[in-house]
Amino acid sequence: MALLVEMGWGGLVQAPATITWTDISERVDIAQGVTITRGAADELAETQPGTATLTLDNSDGRFTPNNSASPYYPYVRRNAPIRIAIALIPTRSGSAPYPLAMLGDDFDDTTVNATLWPNNYGGSTETGGRMRLPASPGSSSGFQTAREWKLLGSKLVAKLATLPAAGGSSVATTSMWVNSTTAGTRLGWLYDAVAGTISATSQTGGVDGSPVTIPYSPIDHAWLRVRENAGTIYWESSADGWDWDIRSILSTSSVSWVSTQTHAVEFTAARTGGSGDYAEWDLVGADVKMRYHGVVNEWPVDWEGLTSTVQISCTDLFKRLNKLPALRSMAAQEILLQAPMVYYPLTEDSTATSAGDVSGSGAPSLAITQAGAGGTLTMGTVAGPAETGESGPQFTPSSSTAGKWLTIDLGSQFEDLVGQYLCFEAWFQTTTTGRCILGVHSPDLINQHLLSIASGGGLQIEWTSDGSALTVEAVSGPTTLADGNWHHVVYDQREGSVWIDGALVDSALAVPRKWSERVVHVGGYRNTRLWNGSVMHAAIYSTVSYSVGPLITGHYTAGTTGFSGETSDVRVTRLAKYAGITSLAFGGSIYDPIASQGPGGSTPVARMREAESTDSARLFALREMYGLGYQSRGFRYNPVPGGEAFQVSYADLETKRVELADDDQKLVNDVTASRPGGATQRVTAPSSIVAFGPYPQELNILKTSDNSVLDASYWLVSRYANPGPELREVPIEAYTMPSYAAVLDADISSYFSVTSMPSQAPASSMRVTVEGYTETIREKSHLIQFHTSATNNDSVWKLDDPTYSVLDSTTRLAY
Repeated sequence: MALLVEMGWGGLVQAPATITWTDISERVDIAQGVTITRGAADELAETQPGTATLTLDNSDGRFTPNNSASPYYPYVRRNAPIRIAIALIPTRSGSAPYPLAMLGDDFDDTTVNATLWPNNYGGSTETGGRMRLPASPGSSSGFQTAREWKLLGSKLVAKLATLPAAGGSSVATTSMWVNSTTAGTRLGWLYDAVAGTISATSQTGGVDGSPVTIPYSPIDHAWLRVRENAGTIYWESSADGWDWDIRSILSTSSVSWVSTQTHAVEFTAARTGGSGDYAEWDLVGADVKMRYHGVVNEWPVDWEGLTSTVQISCTDLFKRLNKLPALRSMAAQEILLQAPMVYYPLTEDSTATSAGDVSGSGAPSLAITQAGAGGTLTMGTVAGPAETGESGPQFTPSSSTAGKWLTIDLGSQFEDLVGQYLCFEAWFQTTTTGRCILGVHSPDLINQHLLSIASGGGLQIEWTSDGSALTVEAVSGPTTLADGNWHHVVYDQREGSVWIDGALVDSALAVPRKWSERVVHVGGYRNTRLWNGSVMHAAIYSTVSYSVGPLITGHYTAGTTGFSGETSDVRVTRLAKYAGITSLAFGGSIYDPIASQGPGGSTPVARMREAESTDSARLFALREMYGLGYQSRGFRYNPVPGGEAFQVSYADLETKRVELADDDQKLVNDVTASRPGGATQRVTAPSSIVAFGPYPQELNILKTSDNSVLDASYWLVSRYANPGPELREVPIEAYTMPSYAAVLDADISSYFSVTSMPSQAPASSMRVTVEGYTETIREKSHLIQFHTSATNNDSVWKLDDPTYSVLDSTTRLAY
């Protein structure tokens, strides 16, 4: 076992593709250990933010914030990305030839393992916990095994830790080879410092006429692997040693020696001239098990005499989620997702005298402007589109030329944001024709562009590109837009297309694009054609290489239904995008429709929790990456026999005391449930109430039908009207278990069995589901305290199955 702690100095945890990770494992105080917590206490509790604590050696001040002498300056700061993993190093067993997957070395004892690497040369050493290969001018170096390994059905993996520099040389390389019995016939990975490339290559006579060569990325190619499976050789790379990308493949028929010969493995470095340095490789053969991914909260420097340490605490992505502000309406959030140049929601309250841009581009506010005499414009007066929960302005002019509208000159910075095409979006409501919804023009009026309601009630686009009279383009589609109802319009210049109320109504408009239109008018245009009604969610987009219009037509659905009826996994994906999270992992396939969450006012994580509770699902932060896991309730249905993560004997539990809980902590036998716009319903378990008394619970969930509410209520009562005895805590010293790797693979919703229970137990074996855990990693110790629940709580009826059709025991109907 090797502890692998890495920092993403200067990177952004929400943008993992930007992070180059630095290994700081040797600075970790392994005697004090690393402690990690994840998940929930039980299946009825919400998962909590995952945390990690560890102590770092700060003897040279490298972890002191703002220390300019630190090699990490100025990135020793709050919210620096961190990830923690265990690298399982294989050991050789049996007799030669050995599968290459057994070749393992973490290089942590400062002494070259002469048994594994009997043929070292060129001054190669084991230094600083790594294999170090000098890249000296005119020479080569290497670590080489005996000829006792087989790639067939196996793999060779290593971390490329330090690259040689070009150093003025015409050749500077480091490589990882699987050698045949013929000199120069080999396959593996080759890094070329002069070209800055990495090659997946299979050589004969030291030459490959068609290697797969790609620009080297310190992020994407940190780990390298070659493996053979079912007649195919794969060259793969990884950013973390866990998630691999295939870079090249080759049939073993092209390299028949892989199937017939015993191989030697060789790591090399070479240089023809220039100045010398070295290459470093590490963690050969490692099987990486990710344990944690998050950010460092603080860097508190502590001294004991002259000895300095830093004990850091870390939190996973829920830290960021919990700090995000309340969302706007779904209609507004959908607009913000498409990064408009300017966006005026027009949702200010009735005391406002201007309307602000919330796009983030820093555009000035729309100002209420008077034309003629009379008329009013009052913000926050008109109820907006049905599912926004917002109120918009009421434009009430005395006539088409007397009243108030909103306008602003956005300035030259707006012109700098404009690409080749513009796209306009707005919601509007009126009963008056011949008025302007939205207009833009250049300061000299050479270029003008308007969206307006024609005298007949249809939509029209008006424009000029030379200052002459406006050309009017009638838009195909509805002719009754001045009907007092809310309507939604999207006009995309690039496509010449218009969408009204989510439907494409015209795709053949020939209106030229504009470059200098920076004066914006909403609810009127240059002292005339004043709007009588309301306008909301006015946005202008700019694009160069793609059309915006097709991407935003769904905004109509956001405003009218709040996407009611989409399944909870789709909703969680949508909410994650609002929160800026793009990495999600889903488990199971049973996801119910969910009602609207259209109005704003709650945070992204609060809305995700609503989806989670509505669908009896599980939401948690991933440990492998900066992302979210979302598991449907069906993910836990009826564990497959033999599908356990592992088994552990009761005698091997790391505790002097084990408790079998049989209490009323989870008991529920009377559920009253409701949904938005639906009935309030009640489900009870009469026999449980008679036996234990009432244990009521209320459910307020976002189902889309009363039947779904009843199903959810029955599901809760059927599971907890009379919960059986269960193990709620299972502590395991994983490091000493033969199934160490399997224990590390166990995550939230995995299940395992505790076998050989004492004779007083209700069964000789008890199966439990992982809800969370606390783990402490020390030198040759990895203690994991699993928080568990009884797996059979999630079992459902399966007809004629000997396990899942036991009357009054496992005949719970699936939901």
